[in-house]
Amino acid sequence: MSSPAAKSALRFFLLFLLIARTLVAQQHDPAKEQVPSTTRTSEAPEILQHLNGALEDLVARISPAVVQVLVTGLAPIEGRSRGDTAFVARQHGVGSGVIVDPEGYIITNAHVVEGAQRIRVLLSLPPGDFPLDLAPAGKRHLVDAKLVGLHKESDLAVLKINESHLATLTLGNVRRIHQGQLVFAIGSPEGLQNSVTMGVVSAVARQADPSKAMVYVQTDAPINPGNSGGPLVDMDGYVVGINTFILSEGGGSEGLGFAIPARIVKFVYDSLRKYGHVHRVEIKAGAQEITPELAEALGLAQSWGVVIADVLPGGPAEAAGLKIGDIVLSADERRIETLPAFSAALYLHPTDEVLKLQVLRGTDRKTLNIPVLEKRDQMDTIADLANPSTSLIPRLGILALPLNDKLRAALGDTLRIPSGVVVLARAANLIGPETGLLQGDVIHSLNRKTIDSLESLRDAVHQIKPGDSVAMQIERNGGLQFLAFEME
Repeated sequence: MSSPAAKSALRFFLLFLLIARTLVAQQHDPAKEQVPSTTRTSEAPEILQHLNGALEDLVARISPAVVQVLVTGLAPIEGRSRGDTAFVARQHGVGSGVIVDPEGYIITNAHVVEGAQRIRVLLSLPPGDFPLDLAPAGKRHLVDAKLVGLHKESDLAVLKINESHLATLTLGNVRRIHQGQLVFAIGSPEGLQNSVTMGVVSAVARQADPSKAMVYVQTDAPINPGNSGGPLVDMDGYVVGINTFILSEGGGSEGLGFAIPARIVKFVYDSLRKYGHVHRVEIKAGAQEITPELAEALGLAQSWGVVIADVLPGGPAEAAGLKIGDIVLSADERRIETLPAFSAALYLHPTDEVLKLQVLRGTDRKTLNIPVLEKRDQMDTIADLANPSTSLIPRLGILALPLNDKLRAALGDTLRIPSGVVVLARAANLIGPETGLLQGDVIHSLNRKTIDSLESLRDAVHQIKPGDSVAMQIERNGGLQFLAFEME
């Protein structure tokens, strides 16, 4: 009983036993003391039986919506190199995911599927079938999945499979979570599909990296490699977070697990489904956390919180009256006490609404309504150039455009070959061959045929029969490489 997981299990057992003992004592009937000990039942107290039944029912409801995500890709072999030549090998990875739409949309972690050449999803078997680990190969429901989009900053990705009428879980993005409440982590630790562990919420908004604005739900529910992308679920069956990483010295669970909060998951999921990338907002102002030294030197009214340190000329914040030195009290009715909280408020704010900001200026409280601007990076700009009616290449499952000056500028003017076709996005509703193409890749040739226009790409693809091998020369991040796959 020295491991963290064992200690956690023992703690919960003792807690439940204490509850049962207390309730039994409250309902104590002195007459029952006359009953001989030989007639006493050996069954568990009624409260524990109810608890056990409730937990079994909960797991039975949520398990069918949790999937195993299997990925295949190429990666360098550590310690294997000769001169300037690096050795690569086909790598297999396992993660978890949760079905959030009965038509086949699945949420998982971006790091689970990033760079994958092929993504497959293992669905849960119907109740009463074989246990997953013992099921014959023909009984396992393994389907190909398409990557709709991923967002590295939040470590979230959305997959699509060609299935319908699937069991789903609901994101609890409007539910308040509390420190100490019971939660369950479900996933495939070490490839063991649909494993369930139990714990509590250790903290509701933990900033794991001070340099990043992301905050997480911290839990002591045992989480191990393979749980990534699986749900953290409350007692009512709502997803309160997506499990993403652990802090561990030995590589196993030490009771320090972290999940992406449901409200961030919902925001990113909606954006990825609608646009294929995430739309965020900005107000053209900068903020920083208040320290006691800063508060004393600037004569601020409080020694904690967030202060506006920069207001860009001509931006919406300046136009709305925001000033350097204002202390942010709330954003969209949410109290702001830390810089991550302020960043999260901007992160989650809709692109088509004004930001309601309450600030403290000296001793006066002011409410400002600030129009927001959409914050976009180069890849967002590229994706928005896609026009499904003209740029779709159905057999490759991509939207593409020939290189032009605007695309060259967005790609950073680092291209080795000046002509080609740029992958703008992957088509969310098409599941074709897993080509390995990523947004921003430039296709230069296909089966030794030069590609310099959409017409040349379509002609080259048209000549390939199902089952034929395909080799594409692409340019990615300033380097040339080949992608090989079998045409479906």
